[in-house]
Amino acid sequence: MAKPGLEMKQYGQSVWHDNLNRELVVTGELQRMVQEDGLSGGTFNSLAFQEVLTDTDLYVEQLQELGKQGQMLGEIYDGLTLPGIQQSADILRSVYEETNGEDGYASLEVSPLLAPFTDMTADAARKLWVSLGRPNAMIGIPGTELGLPAIERCLRERININVTLLFGVENYEQVTWTYITALEQCLADGQPIDRIASVASFGVTPVDIRIDNLLHRKIAAAKSEAEREKLRSLLGKAAIANAKIAYSKFKEIFTGPRWRLLKAKGAQVQRCLWASTTPNPDYPDVNYLGPLIGPSTVSTMALRALDNDGDRRRIVPTLEDGLDEAHETILGLAEADIDLKAVTEQLQAKAVEALGDAFEGAVEAIDSRLQVVW
Repeated sequence: MAKPGLEMKQYGQSVWHDNLNRELVVTGELQRMVQEDGLSGGTFNSLAFQEVLTDTDLYVEQLQELGKQGQMLGEIYDGLTLPGIQQSADILRSVYEETNGEDGYASLEVSPLLAPFTDMTADAARKLWVSLGRPNAMIGIPGTELGLPAIERCLRERININVTLLFGVENYEQVTWTYITALEQCLADGQPIDRIASVASFGVTPVDIRIDNLLHRKIAAAKSEAEREKLRSLLGKAAIANAKIAYSKFKEIFTGPRWRLLKAKGAQVQRCLWASTTPNPDYPDVNYLGPLIGPSTVSTMALRALDNDGDRRRIVPTLEDGLDEAHETILGLAEADIDLKAVTEQLQAKAVEALGDAFEGAVEAIDSRLQVVW
């Protein structure tokens, strides 16, 4: 039986690793996954990096060497993260070349602590882009209200951007139009657009976790069995419905007249990347994989979720199925007085805060390690 990643490629979906790190590189595991499993990209994971710094000795030698050079904590952080992403990008370069720049990317995010500051975010993204020095690098910037202008500026400067921390359809639409506007500006400036790449990272699992919590409260307070049954019918459906509707917007926007003009100049679509797809304990591990397989998308959970042959039968194009049901689910949530837009905005704010905490935690871990050394 074919590897899951290779099967998914047949339907236009790429498989990216959601935790690029030094260990994957030095053990040869990243190279193996690219060659054997169909892996074609990856993203840095701030939360995982903090845990590794705190709980393991994987980066101790590098950290000590950087500390001896008298570097500041922020510089040491960059010194620990940049080489791994550069090496990952080098390993993925063959995919980048084979796909003419459509795939094969390694993504590293700007400090989430800069999210409230548009100019500082753009400056940090430029600095990372130059430091990485790889055409198949991507810079992650949160798709917040203040992040969007920074994203547009960087894309206009032909910096590849991973727009992160998206949960709402309205926000997703803002991101796609930001991408299109930036490409139009590039053309107006006389710049080529054929090798500008971007993905829109759309969170999945957290939507269900939050919505299900709200539904359970309403079920407990319901006054009739009919009302409880109607509410129960919505459990576990919000995240997939939300993602399918976002993809329908992708299809609409990237077949429209503004896009057709850009496509004629060689532009690439901004692919949907299904992010935050960690297993939900209330549902099967593949709950957020099977319904979201389709063209021009990226999955960041497939290699873990499809670890046994029994689940591979799920690898069929499903993303455009059940759109009417998805709209019915969202309507049902509204009738239950659950504001999905408000929920997704809250999720984004909390995600920005969580990543900021992880960044600060990583810097504190670096400082603690150095204190022990000295």
